[in-house]
This record gives sequence, structure tokens and C-alpha cells, in this order.
Amino acid sequence: MPIKKSFPLIAGALAGVVAATPLTALAHVGTHAHGHGVLDSFVQAFAHPFTGADHLAAMVAVGVWSALTVRPAWRAPLAFVALLVAGCLAGFAGLSVPGVEPMIAASVLVLGLLVATQKRMAWGVAASLAGVFAFFHGAAHGAELSADTALMGAAALAGMALGSATLHLGGMALGKAVQRRHAWVARAGGAATAVLGVFMLSRLA
Repeated sequence: MPIKKSFPLIAGALAGVVAATPLTALAHVGTHAHGHGVLDSFVQAFAHPFTGADHLAAMVAVGVWSALTVRPAWRAPLAFVALLVAGCLAGFAGLSVPGVEPMIAASVLVLGLLVATQKRMAWGVAASLAGVFAFFHGAAHGAELSADTALMGAAALAGMALGSATLHLGGMALGKAVQRRHAWVARAGGAATAVLGVFMLSRLA
């Protein structure tokens, strides 16, 4: 299907996902109930990035920004997933990572602005920036998805990485779809993401 015809479907699907995401999921409090096995841990961790507006917005923004401005486009998302896993491991280990909530909020603001302005930078700088933000997202995930056994922990890490990569790929596909004819949509979406980041920071003040 040509991009021009498929765009309303893509935009509608993305709008539906965002609208279905509860803003109450912005807060990261306590831990989620543990699964009863390896498969439960994998499924719960895979779904986890989709259940909070902050995580979802940041990961989609990384994909859109990469598709629009970073070359090669896959390096920033790959760095994000790698450092997300590192952050998850820190959370699993019970390490206290300071400033998790402010950094997550800042990541939503900054990534939204990068999409809105379609800021170009060297891939190494882009990957480093994405990786720093990803570590704090991972630390929040790891603290919420603590595992009872090493096998369940490995399943949770795999699920988290795959769920995050899925959001990145979705963002990259959206970025490619709007790149030529509908660049304003990406700018508007980035601005909305930045506003969400400002809202999150205001709640922490």
C-alpha cells in the first residue's frame, strides 16, 4: 500500500495507542506482582514498556527521531535497548539509582524536542544520548519487575528488550511514513511528547 494511502491508518493506530495509555501509569510505585513462571515473566516484561505513557512516548520518539535524522538509523535504538538492559540489571540487583524519575521525565521532554526540531547529530552522540536516558528507564523497569529466580530474570530481560525494540521499530516505521509528505505530523507529535515531559517534570517539582 502506498505511503500516502497508508498514512491515515498508521496515524490512527498510533493515536489509538496513545489514547489508550492511562496517564496514571506515569508513576512508578512499588513492584508489580510476580509471574508464576518463566513465560509469565517474559510476557509481563514484554508488555511493560507499553503500559506507561512515559516509557511508550520515549521509546517511540527514539524510533521516529532515528528514522528522521540519525544515520544509520538503527544505532540509537540499539544503544537504547543495550543500556535499558543494563539499567534493568541494576534494578534487579537492588541498586539505588538516584534521579530515576526526573531523568525519565527529562528524556520525554528532550526526545520530544529532538523529534519536533528534527535535530541532526553524529550517530555516536545520538546513541550516547539515547543510551543515557535508556539506563534510567531500565532502572525503573528493573525495580518494578524484580524476579524470583535467575531464569525468570533472564526471561524478563528478554521480554523487556523485545518490547522496547518493538516500540523503536514502530517509531522508525512511523518516521519513515511521514518523512516526505507529512513531516509536520512528526513535528506535532514531538511537540506533544515534549509537553508530556514538561507535565511530568511539573509533577515532580
